[in-house]
Amino acid sequence: MPGLIGKKIGMTSVFDEEGRQVPCTVIQAGPCVITQIKTVENDGYSAIQLSFDDKKEKSTTRPLIGHFRKANTGPKRKVVELKGFIRDWKLGDVITVDYFRDDVWLDVAGISKGKGFQGVVRRHNFKGVNDATHGQHNRGRAPGSLGASSYPSRVFKGMRMAGRMGGNRTKILNLKVMKIIPENNLLLLKGSVPGSIGSYLIIEK
Repeated sequence: MPGLIGKKIGMTSVFDEEGRQVPCTVIQAGPCVITQIKTVENDGYSAIQLSFDDKKEKSTTRPLIGHFRKANTGPKRKVVELKGFIRDWKLGDVITVDYFRDDVWLDVAGISKGKGFQGVVRRHNFKGVNDATHGQHNRGRAPGSLGASSYPSRVFKGMRMAGRMGGNRTKILNLKVMKIIPENNLLLLKGSVPGSIGSYLIIEK
């Protein structure tokens, strides 16, 4: 699962080889600094800690400032551990968007947009009542029966009901790489990705 940390910049469109207009998401992928290397001998597992997006020192705790100084870099906003790197990286190495130059398909994980408290029609795609009869006037978007009364006298776990929607970790698989702009560390992927503009993403090979 090797990859990079990125930030969602927005959306645009590009033309493919056949002249079709393709909607794309613009992602700033890197530069990411390796701020820690975990090994089986010291930590029980092997992983690489990546850091992304500069942060002011006055907004960072002293232990974290010392942690980043070991890698000869400044404080960062986003820190993520990733496993599965094949190449031997060193502490303080910088990985840019060129890491993906040979890839055609990538996976992107992020936190989806929060929608707040939503009813069952929006949250679970309930149909609702459109052709109501018998004089009902206010039950069109209600969930209906939640279960029997005398037995089991409770609502089963997992019952689809109204509640908070969105704000979940979501991964989109197999997004096509449309274009890479290495001088600006920009990555253009076909389609949409989770999250709002400015949110952090994990881009995986």
